[in-house]
Amino acid sequence: MQITRRTVLKVTGLTATIVALLPRVAFAARNSLRTVRTGIQPGNKTRLVIETSERPSYSLSYPANQLVVTLSNTSANTALAPSMAAGTLVRAITQAQTGDKLQIIADLSSPINEIPRDGIMLLNPNGDNGYRLVLDFVAGSGKSTAKSATVASTATTQTPKKTTPSRKYTIVIDAGHGGKDPGCIGKGGTQEKTVVLSVAKKLKTKLDAVGFQTYLTRSNDTYLKLAQRASIGEKKHADLFLSLHANANPSRAMQGFSIYTLSEKASDEEAQKLADAENAADKIDVSGFEQFDKDIRIALSALQQHAVAAMSVEYANGCASQFKRAKITQQPGPDVRHAPFAVLRSTVPGALIELGHLSNAAEEKLLKSSAHQDKLVAAIVKSVQSYNFDV
Repeated sequence: MQITRRTVLKVTGLTATIVALLPRVAFAARNSLRTVRTGIQPGNKTRLVIETSERPSYSLSYPANQLVVTLSNTSANTALAPSMAAGTLVRAITQAQTGDKLQIIADLSSPINEIPRDGIMLLNPNGDNGYRLVLDFVAGSGKSTAKSATVASTATTQTPKKTTPSRKYTIVIDAGHGGKDPGCIGKGGTQEKTVVLSVAKKLKTKLDAVGFQTYLTRSNDTYLKLAQRASIGEKKHADLFLSLHANANPSRAMQGFSIYTLSEKASDEEAQKLADAENAADKIDVSGFEQFDKDIRIALSALQQHAVAAMSVEYANGCASQFKRAKITQQPGPDVRHAPFAVLRSTVPGALIELGHLSNAAEEKLLKSSAHQDKLVAAIVKSVQSYNFDV
């Protein structure tokens, strides 16, 4: 059974027993175990997800036919029954409490090698989920099997996955504005609609080349209403929706990229102003705007599910990390901001990426540059490759 972001996990097949070893030493643990679950990932990988109430400090060890996850200063949850998916390497899961340390012991049907760093993720809380330690691994035997790996919980930067995905995830790329709506215009006359279309086309080519199925909301200088853009993501059953834009600011000194996800409450005043400006694009063609409002409300009722909102934030955080790793200038402020962007109102996880500021003379030149566009595209490609489409 595969656990996907669009599927509610159902426990089938295997059962597991949780055993608390006694006597238990009394201690005041600040962390507690919330859930444990397994699933199958593309490439026949087994996924083990351990959810805790606080950020865990953990280490991994690999006894014969076992994977042991040791959580510091964490209390067991003896009432917890793990969710076990059929077809994984995990046969049973037990808990063992020793002092202030909790061990999650996964009995395996086959030995595994030490899990590589790109198979380990620590996800921050979102929606109803707490912190999640996510471990992906496959069967394998070798010298590394008996090794112990200690991983600091502060290590949030992971090596991006660069392998071709096992199935073709669908990405819809939205080049903002277009046609009679030029978007913002730089002092040198550069139009936003032209820059983002160029980047979108390059991004499609690169994502197609590494195994994704991609679609453009527009491939030429065409005007589309925001609801039309969002509906393309729905109709294509997209796994991710990326809306590309370029920014403008009253301060000519302001520069840098910024990334946004949908929220009915803006994270700050600047985010709200930007959302208002982007949403105003539809008012260029007032006809049908009332119906657009209705469509927004319908889509929003689905988007408000915690999982979709959480997936959007997860992608956006990873995208910001890749931009910074590529040494692309970031607009001052948080890595990810939130605001009620109409183009993101759908049931598809997504983000709005402001590639830079056309109002800044130096950045206007960069955004027109093919080399800089390629740099932006490379960072986005890595962010998509390292994004976990299934959890």
